[in-house]
Amino acid sequence: MKKSILLIIFSLFLACKSAPPTISENISAPEVGLITENAMVVSARAEASQIASDIMKQGGNAFDAMVATEMALAVSYPFAGSLGGGGFMVYRKANGDIGSLDFREKAPLAASKDMYLDESGNAISEKSQLGSLAIGVPGTVAGIFSVHEKLGSLPIETILAPVIALAKKGYVVSEGQAKSFNSHQGLFGQVNKTSILYTKSFKTGDTVKNLALAKTLQKLADNGRSEYYGGKTGEILVDFIQDNGGIITLEDLKSYETVWRKPITFNYKNLRVISMAPPSSGGVALAQILKTVEKFPLQEFGHNSLKTIQVITEAERRAYADRSYYLGDPDFYDVPVEKLTSDSYLDVRMENFSFDRATPSNSLKHGAIPGYESLETTHYSIVDQFGNAIAVTSTLNGAYGSKLYVEELGFFLNNEMDDFSAKPGVPNMFGLIGAEANSIAPEKRMLSSMTPTIVEKDGKFWMSVGTPGGATIITSVLQTILNVSEFGMNMQEAVNAPRFHHQWLPDEIRFEPNSFDKEMLQTLEEKGYNINEKDSPILGKVDAILKLPNGNLEGGADRRGDDTAIGF
Repeated sequence: MKKSILLIIFSLFLACKSAPPTISENISAPEVGLITENAMVVSARAEASQIASDIMKQGGNAFDAMVATEMALAVSYPFAGSLGGGGFMVYRKANGDIGSLDFREKAPLAASKDMYLDESGNAISEKSQLGSLAIGVPGTVAGIFSVHEKLGSLPIETILAPVIALAKKGYVVSEGQAKSFNSHQGLFGQVNKTSILYTKSFKTGDTVKNLALAKTLQKLADNGRSEYYGGKTGEILVDFIQDNGGIITLEDLKSYETVWRKPITFNYKNLRVISMAPPSSGGVALAQILKTVEKFPLQEFGHNSLKTIQVITEAERRAYADRSYYLGDPDFYDVPVEKLTSDSYLDVRMENFSFDRATPSNSLKHGAIPGYESLETTHYSIVDQFGNAIAVTSTLNGAYGSKLYVEELGFFLNNEMDDFSAKPGVPNMFGLIGAEANSIAPEKRMLSSMTPTIVEKDGKFWMSVGTPGGATIITSVLQTILNVSEFGMNMQEAVNAPRFHHQWLPDEIRFEPNSFDKEMLQTLEEKGYNINEKDSPILGKVDAILKLPNGNLEGGADRRGDDTAIGF
């Protein structure tokens, strides 16, 4: 009986997941983004961008604004923003110093390698995607306090005050949000077994007040990090998770730590790219793809032309094949970053590429390295008046994470455990396949595709870019950078441009519908490429900032969502 109920819930989950919002054909897509002189924030919600911009107007820096944005998104963008998730930040200070913060979720101490397998050894997908067993130990709250302690300037009370006010006053529901809330309504009820703040019917223009979250944020402002990781809020959280059958303990929260990591850095022509290192796969894969396509005259081929799509697709195919095998938590597994991103290795990987025919994914595995055996995130970019720049991508993993909502505290909990390899060769909810490097282990961080990235040009800050989108994050960031650097687009044009995606398996190129030349798509099919327009309504929602030659900043806020650029 219990298994039947789980199957019913999971079928509802798939129904919600299979019908993401589409881009309206009548949507207004500006050709030039907002341009400001001093500072800018581009995020998924106008409320978050406005609060963060105001924090910088008060004299705060980009890192203060990061804390404000992250928490404001937890209020106004529960689809992906939450105190129950985790993420990554890449930064470049005004003096050129760079770094990154890993506040990714971790597996609980009681987690085990086979915890999502049945008696026959088959993966039970719903267990890692829905409800209490899907939850990784959250890192978001630890992340904002780590950033504030090391790099912030304003008092935490000052930064959180407008966010708390927003939670009390409420935010206005957009058309897209109303559709999203309503489509998940039944699933929220099934997983939580009771009504929650988001189980009622919503319409455009409704106001959502989250008084429980306002109280939680006030406790964080008053008591600091320990309030969540061992204090009263942590106790409430653990009791709730365990009452719902989960395995996270107070010890899990007390032992959680963020990690300051050395970013992945590499050159692409006259650009220096600074991106996230493992346990994110983003920086490594981005380096592999950009360094591979650098050897081809993309500008001559033309934007989204036949040859450009072929070159990028084949580079993506090989990078994602390597991702599935070699990448995992570097604290548990020796990730061969230097080898994977070396020119000699990448040249060998492309030896069997031909413009005449596609390389079938079933004929292509990970590359051979000596010594080795074998949508729903949110991103924001910030540049402050002092010259500091950050790129942050955070997540609950699936839409509204595990769908489990802590009513007393006011937020959803993640389902990041699905980002582990429940079983080698079995795809997760984004179709990504993993191996032993990304198997489950206590206190291990699950592999991610998040790719917060900063780009320098001629030794100076040039761009901050990133996006949500699961497996499509890496390829969306890639194409946005190329749109500006190779094809001469401004920031907004680069963000607006139609995108495509290949991730090795399944062996298909996903194209945004009705955005690419039909004859060109037919030619690709004749060359052996599998084309999928039907299942690709949205490929990422890029939020980016470009520094213009005159020193001004241009924001690119993605037309595919409610994303907004605000600055001064």
